[in-house]
Amino acid sequence: MREKSIAYQKAFDFSVEIVDLYKYLVKNKKEYVLSKQLLRSGTSIAGNIKEGIYGQSKSDFISKLSIALKEASETEYWIELLVETDYLQQEKGRDLTSDVVEIIKILTKSLKTAKKSRG
Repeated sequence: MREKSIAYQKAFDFSVEIVDLYKYLVKNKKEYVLSKQLLRSGTSIAGNIKEGIYGQSKSDFISKLSIALKEASETEYWIELLVETDYLQQEKGRDLTSDVVEIIKILTKSLKTAKKSRG
């Protein structure tokens, strides 16, 4: 997974979207609490994947990807909550949810493969 990680690139691109959304929510919607949670979890996905790629062992890799998966799931929750509380338009929420669900699927598959190869 070290060379051109699809999971990392998708998560990094998603992080950029999350940062842009955070700036919009703070500036235009004056929303500071939910958006901060979204920023934290949404940007940590790629950070944990990157850490896992350069982990010290297979167990470290699995641990970091597991954390990234949990953060992705939490991010999906914050997006749903922002949509339901009318801070985020449904269409934008659907697009972001689609992106994070794709990341979740990639991480789930990567974890399954890594655990299987660990023996």
